[in-house]
Amino acid sequence: MLNLYATQIETVSLHRVGNKHRAEPLFLSEAPYRLNDEIGGLLKEYFFKPFREKEENYYCFRHEADLEFHPVYQAACQVFDNPGRLHEVSREIARHLFSQSNHPHIKSGECYVAYLTDVMLDNEKTDALGIFKSEVKQDFLQFEEQGANLDMLVRQGVNLNRLDKGCLIFNRERENGFKVLSSDSNRYDAKYWLEEFLGLAPLTDENFYTKNYLKFCQNFAKDVVLPAEDKQQEVLFMNRAVNHFAKNDDFEETRFLNEVMDNPELIPEFKHYKTEKGPKYSIEDVSNFQIANKAVSDSRKKIKNVIDLDTNIQIKLNFINPDSAEKFVEKGWDEERQMYYYLVYFNREQKS
Repeated sequence: MLNLYATQIETVSLHRVGNKHRAEPLFLSEAPYRLNDEIGGLLKEYFFKPFREKEENYYCFRHEADLEFHPVYQAACQVFDNPGRLHEVSREIARHLFSQSNHPHIKSGECYVAYLTDVMLDNEKTDALGIFKSEVKQDFLQFEEQGANLDMLVRQGVNLNRLDKGCLIFNRERENGFKVLSSDSNRYDAKYWLEEFLGLAPLTDENFYTKNYLKFCQNFAKDVVLPAEDKQQEVLFMNRAVNHFAKNDDFEETRFLNEVMDNPELIPEFKHYKTEKGPKYSIEDVSNFQIANKAVSDSRKKIKNVIDLDTNIQIKLNFINPDSAEKFVEKGWDEERQMYYYLVYFNREQKS
């Protein structure tokens, strides 16, 4: 879990990176930017906001030959070994970003490289290297008094509520390519930032496996449980799956299937589906791993637990109390109306 509340920007360097394809220049600042309290506070909110709001999907640096040939990984190593070299290293990072900016869709923009301290990651304090880029400029009005009148001037600037691109490289797990978070609010050039510039691959840790296994289960429920049974059983399967993850520290597939699979005849279907679809989620050879509680909480919020009926009625089942959905909701067929029905038992209506 990431906490940036107490994080400080110790040093930041600012450069402008053009598009090589359009023959736009690279501008490298000679010295670090001189931060003051006002700018520092604004930059903290600008840089960190995307990482507070989005799901924590961690990456690490990867290189087909060796990490010693990875330019951003090596830059991070140099900064963590000697933070005083931040500005010198930032110029190399900007040059590398410029060298990758050769597609006509890539926008020019400002590159910020910052050294961060007091970052809380998984309840431990660490430092981090931040690389950010602003691209999209917006028009705004500036007002000036001109004698007895107020004049309007059109200016262009960066919207501090929307960071275009950014990454946080944490000083953790160096030997495995560091632990990295990336943010990109633009869809048109995603490969350029994540793969071509940063050279990142998903970090296959407990967070990765927990999220991916639950995503896999969600698709199994939709593709197999729903056609074989009904919408109620699809929702209940995911209900049981999520709660199995929530109450266990370690995942063991056989135990999971015996506990969660209400219909034993679907267990072979599950194993076949995993052989077929598992590679998409990188879980084809995974049957044991530690469960990440934060990942379970994040996944629970995204899993739909609502039965939508064609009579414009919704039935919402509770993932916190899974037994209620099975004990107090029955499905049947009304011969007179020639319609299905759900029968819901309760003692009293809850006050909202």
